[in-house]
Amino acid sequence: MGLYATLGVNDLTRSTLFYDAVLATIGWASHTEFPGWRAYSRGGSGEGFTLWICEPFNGEPATAGNGAMLGFDAATYAEVEAFYAAAMTHGGTDEGAPGPRPQYGPNWMSAYVRDPAGNKLAIVYNG
Repeated sequence: MGLYATLGVNDLTRSTLFYDAVLATIGWASHTEFPGWRAYSRGGSGEGFTLWICEPFNGEPATAGNGAMLGFDAATYAEVEAFYAAAMTHGGTDEGAPGPRPQYGPNWMSAYVRDPAGNKLAIVYNG
């Protein structure tokens, strides 16, 4: 298995709807799943970096890490806006609307959201 990250979720069905919609805005799709797990990659190819969402093995509620954030790259600023809009439509919460973040660089455009389980995500265009 290559490079991957795993995010805990509390409701796999709800989170699947969220990630299917949000990641589609940047060309990502699910490439495999099995009970309690679903995997996403660019183009749904299963190659390169993979994001897994899953319900915790120990049966305890999933909780978001304090200071943890997973960032995705966008090919255009329009993808930043679409990612954010899909997140807001599918149960995400706002952590920073799309816009410039000059403190990170002159061309840095980003948005920040939390998924239904509270995991923080960033979408960044650094054109």
